[in-house]
Amino acid sequence: MLTQQIVNGLMLGAIYMLVAVAFTLAIGVLNFLNFSLPGLFMLGGMLAFGMMKIGWPWFLAFAGALFAAGLVSLLVERLAYRPMQGGDPEVPLVSSLGFLVLLENLMLIQYGSDQQAFPALLPDMNLRISGLVIGMAQLLSLAISLALVVWLSWFLAATNMGRRIRTVAESRETAMLMGIDISRLVPQLFVASALLAALAGILFAVNYQQVSPFMGEGVGFKGVAGADVVNITVYGLLLLILIVRPQGLLGRPASREKL
Repeated sequence: MLTQQIVNGLMLGAIYMLVAVAFTLAIGVLNFLNFSLPGLFMLGGMLAFGMMKIGWPWFLAFAGALFAAGLVSLLVERLAYRPMQGGDPEVPLVSSLGFLVLLENLMLIQYGSDQQAFPALLPDMNLRISGLVIGMAQLLSLAISLALVVWLSWFLAATNMGRRIRTVAESRETAMLMGIDISRLVPQLFVASALLAALAGILFAVNYQQVSPFMGEGVGFKGVAGADVVNITVYGLLLLILIVRPQGLLGRPASREKL
């Protein structure tokens, strides 16, 4: 039973890993703790549910939810982040928290406070290994999350855009002197982090077949407070990643020159 809970925690950790990467882009590059990301996590799952409820096929519903999350992230950048640059760093943080509250209340008005049953999109097939049961949705979420993280690591290390992002993360002043258009790059980073958070919300909904206007709060605030085995495993996985790669996705390990 304990081993099964550990496996379930690892699979949930794969979904939370996308949210962690979204926060990494916001904090590591922009130095901005974007509290709207838990709301975008919720928005991905809730809008996908709402669009399928009115008859949209799942792939259009997922695309529509991701598109809406991208638009909201542009509003956050334009209204909460950009006007506050050079001022009190706590102001954009509080403004982004306001977007989280706004998104929750909009979904609350539309769908109510009760949890909603998300449609089962995958066959009820399980992989059984030595008494452990792993669902198809869990395996799919794990594969998608790992593939995205590996691709993003390659993108940041091997492409011109990735090098520009790393330059901004190291020094915004240096990036400006090098001719990098920060005013264009920053909105793109907001959209990228929003898409990761919203995709994580969709994968969460597919896995657990339920959504609610408050599902994002567990990602942003309540996850650490959860003392059950699943949450301990999830955050243990994140801690392990920090131990193995303390420089983060955007950093490089320090090297010493030989004398």
